[in-house]
Amino acid sequence: MAELHSSPTSDEKLMDAAREGDRGAFDRLVSPYYGELHAHCYRMLGGVHDAEDALQDALVGAWRGLEGFEGRSSVRSWLYRIATNSCLKLIKKRPKRLLSADYHPARSATDDLGRPAAEEFWMEPYPESAWGAEPADPQVVYELRESVELAFVAALQHLPATQRAVLIMREVLAFSAAEVAAALDTSVASVNSALQRARGSLDQRVSGQSQQATLRELGDEACRALVTDFVSAWERADVPALVGMLAENARLTMPPLPAWFDGPEDIGTFLAERIFDRSWRMVPASANGQLAFVGYRASDDGARFLLAGLNVVTLRGDRILEITSFLDPRMIEAFGLPAELTG
Repeated sequence: MAELHSSPTSDEKLMDAAREGDRGAFDRLVSPYYGELHAHCYRMLGGVHDAEDALQDALVGAWRGLEGFEGRSSVRSWLYRIATNSCLKLIKKRPKRLLSADYHPARSATDDLGRPAAEEFWMEPYPESAWGAEPADPQVVYELRESVELAFVAALQHLPATQRAVLIMREVLAFSAAEVAAALDTSVASVNSALQRARGSLDQRVSGQSQQATLRELGDEACRALVTDFVSAWERADVPALVGMLAENARLTMPPLPAWFDGPEDIGTFLAERIFDRSWRMVPASANGQLAFVGYRASDDGARFLLAGLNVVTLRGDRILEITSFLDPRMIEAFGLPAELTG
């Protein structure tokens, strides 16, 4: 994946100044890479908060280790090496983040949605604002969004940590096998072996085309129509219309709640029995490079609409394959969403 970064000449000048203790020069040195490094840490860890922790640890390590940079690689490669190893350290300390079907079977009954369990760590949605200014090259934007799609990042979490790092660095970031081997302090042969195993595991979990490819095939007009139809049907509490937009094997999940529903019939029952007891406002958004909708549910007095969750939509063709409703405010605080709407 192509990334935007500063020129080697400017990097060298800033590195020299940073080595002399100029913290401002160090900040200017790393700032062009901050967004892509944050996205890298998210792919590795599956959570925005974990990505922040790993990246901050990496930047502290980079500042302290300036004297260890000998110029044999680019500043970008050096920073990725430090960030990757920060992620690997964090992976050893924290359980991997997963999605609903990884923890519990689907339910049909809607009377008990369960309670979040302390030992379950959930995937978090990714705000596009986290990578900073959008690159000017549309192909770079396409590849960046594709690399943080929910299904892809969720599948990565099932790989052993080293395989995860190898696959991301080789296939997403296009580092050479030699560069990855240097970053992970291993051999090129080990990198190639890990990549082969990672590809096999990933192929078993990710099938079909990416959401970026699906959205491109649909085209802007069809996407706008789908968004309009979804918002309208939800705000009308039109369950048949919503069910009609679902793929045959659609899912609706609600992390961190254990309950999730499989298939249009059970999803429709859940919507009718548990969701539309009050009115809603739905605001189109984007998360993980995918269509998303921010849900606001009417307050007790009906005067306000309170933030209820972020719904990330996965498409198969022109049908909805999955709605992932992130309900915990901590999961979506990075999006900076207003807590309520009035009127």
